[in-house]
Amino acid sequence: MRTQVAIIGSGPAGLLLGQLLHKAGIDSVILERRSRDYVLSRIRAGVLEDGTVSLLDAVGASARLHAEGLPHDGFELLFGGRRHRIDLQRLTGRRVTIYGQTELTRDLMDLRAASGATTIFEAEDVALHDFDGGKPHVTFSKGGTAQRLDCDFIAGCDGYHGVSRASVPADAMQLFERTYPFGWLGILADVPPVSHELVYAGDDSGFALCSMRSPSRSRYYVQCGLDEDVANWSDERFWDELRRRLDPATAEALVTGPSIEKSIAPLRSFVAEPMRFGRLFLAGDAAHIVPPTGAKGLNLAASDVHYLSQALIEYFNERSQAGIDAYSARALARVWKAERFSWWLTSLMHHFPQDNPFIRRIQRAELDYLVSSDHAMAALAENYVGLPY
Repeated sequence: MRTQVAIIGSGPAGLLLGQLLHKAGIDSVILERRSRDYVLSRIRAGVLEDGTVSLLDAVGASARLHAEGLPHDGFELLFGGRRHRIDLQRLTGRRVTIYGQTELTRDLMDLRAASGATTIFEAEDVALHDFDGGKPHVTFSKGGTAQRLDCDFIAGCDGYHGVSRASVPADAMQLFERTYPFGWLGILADVPPVSHELVYAGDDSGFALCSMRSPSRSRYYVQCGLDEDVANWSDERFWDELRRRLDPATAEALVTGPSIEKSIAPLRSFVAEPMRFGRLFLAGDAAHIVPPTGAKGLNLAASDVHYLSQALIEYFNERSQAGIDAYSARALARVWKAERFSWWLTSLMHHFPQDNPFIRRIQRAELDYLVSSDHAMAALAENYVGLPY
């Protein structure tokens, strides 16, 4: 089997890259080690920057997003018992859109299937070969039969635990990482959101986030210790803890109900440099992780794919290496800005075990300054809606 670009991973990054290449007449094959149903069962965040929406528009995968997604012109910070709105539209002229990653993935999968492009699910024992040479190829097995996929380039879009980054010699990359001493305990419930926009709460009781997936499905989080066991958190205990971290009016308005999913996610910042190794490129979580506070994970994957698709289209159409040679530096420049923003917002809104009263006062002073200065709010809003590609 042969293709121009072998894409490892059928998450949003791999699927979006495949469609951008398909629109340009470039052939690709996606290899996914899980089943289609498994991929679509994963529940992830869904705050989309305008740039991500524009890419989905470009490949024709946004009809349902525009029909069912929730455009948000702002969000709120809650501290000191009061909610303070950050008006994204006024400050930047832009907005974000709430649309679940599972639904986005489904749309891209359906579009790829309709286009006739090849996706191989349940590809086992995937291995990457000769990506530092002139004849890259991927071996895998399907249904017990060994197969080989020859290609011009390999795009590693298979996440933090995937085979792509693991295939690179350790001495060929530099890893940067920070792990946070807490996690987010989150639940999904079929109840109306407590607010029509996201509410980030950071006060003496600890961090909480009020989010949503639709007008009738809500996603809520509370900061918790890494030693917590989700089995010890009944729905009743979660709702009580969430109310404790909200202002009285918001807590009173909260509608509760049985959870349909409950989990604890640790928080991590991670970057692998570079993002290109010969004819292998890393994109999305294969190359970087951000804490979810800034809603940047999926959006960074989209910007990586934007840069990578441009580079590959330039190569195949013009036989120019310029975009390929610049890919890693271009992608990482935006990655590190998003890492900084996610780290800053996480540090501002959460309690760290080592914090003393002085640090808590500094956090409060920064929040007070933030909501009293248009310049400070504009910087926050500019980063939240997404820096330009």
